[in-house]
Amino acid sequence: MLKVIGILIIVAAVLWMEVPTLKEKKLKKELFVFLSLLTIGVALSVAFVLGITIPNPMDLLTFLFKPLISVLGLAPSME
Repeated sequence: MLKVIGILIIVAAVLWMEVPTLKEKKLKKELFVFLSLLTIGVALSVAFVLGITIPNPMDLLTFLFKPLISVLGLAPSME
């Protein structure tokens, strides 16, 4: 739990330093992207610290493209 609090403190510091500058320059799109990516990063970091299994993105790509590769005959030959 201490690690989660540490992550949240670091995130608060980053927000404290970055958000006022983006608001001052009226960069609304950049602020949205920044907050979106920060939220994803915080969620993944907290999940990792808590020991929650995070799925590998390569598994999804393999699942999606394996049928296509077999239909096209592009599978590597096993000699």
